[in-house]
Amino acid sequence: MSPEYYQYIFDRLLKNGALDVYITPIFMKKQRPANMLSVLCKEENLENLRKVIFEETSTFGLRQYKVDRYALDRDFKVVRTPFGDVRVKMGYLNGKFLKSHIESDDVKKIAEKTGLSVQDVLKILRQYDGT
Repeated sequence: MSPEYYQYIFDRLLKNGALDVYITPIFMKKQRPANMLSVLCKEENLENLRKVIFEETSTFGLRQYKVDRYALDRDFKVVRTPFGDVRVKMGYLNGKFLKSHIESDDVKKIAEKTGLSVQDVLKILRQYDGT
């Protein structure tokens, strides 16, 4: 399958309930190079995501197994910056604040709008949210 369509397939999977989607380069039988598509999802989205995979990829079969997934409790705060409001994801463990992360979509939009590099935008924004 052509990698030109990966982004489209990723988008379809994410819109249909995937929590994460990624590709891993592997070797198949007879040492044929391939890419393994991995999709993390909740059980209630399995059937719909299997349908998307069969419809949109070249595969004739897939393997499915359960994994445990752990995530911090999270919420978002909005900080005011010279670029406008920016979202910051806040992570908590047992009610204790552990970390924060500036939303990458907001950083990309600012970089595109201003012509600054992503790294320069992050340096500026970190002065406003403490990350």
